[in-house]
Amino acid sequence: MASGAPRPHGDPGLQPERTALAWGRTMLALVTASAFFLRWLPTYGPPILMLPAVSGGAALAIYLTQRRRYRARSHGLAGESIEADLSAVLWTAFAGVVLGALGVVVVVTG
Repeated sequence: MASGAPRPHGDPGLQPERTALAWGRTMLALVTASAFFLRWLPTYGPPILMLPAVSGGAALAIYLTQRRRYRARSHGLAGESIEADLSAVLWTAFAGVVLGALGVVVVVTG
């Protein structure tokens, strides 16, 4: 980061940065999956649009909560008490399960 904004901790390579990168990769994977689902539109018709809606919604949720998550982890690191963001992990896992189930339903019924 080129900005001169102060960080809540002194080492820019610590856990909050690595975690932010991992969430960014997850968001990118969900957006990529959305694009693949849209390629199935001619084959499976409008019901397939549920899949990019779910994956795009999950990617948007990650994007919108990324700054809050980073700040919480940075402050936790500075205060020496970092807790896992269990709700974000569970919601992302739930979105993955829903995507899989919807994909199976659309392909089997389509």
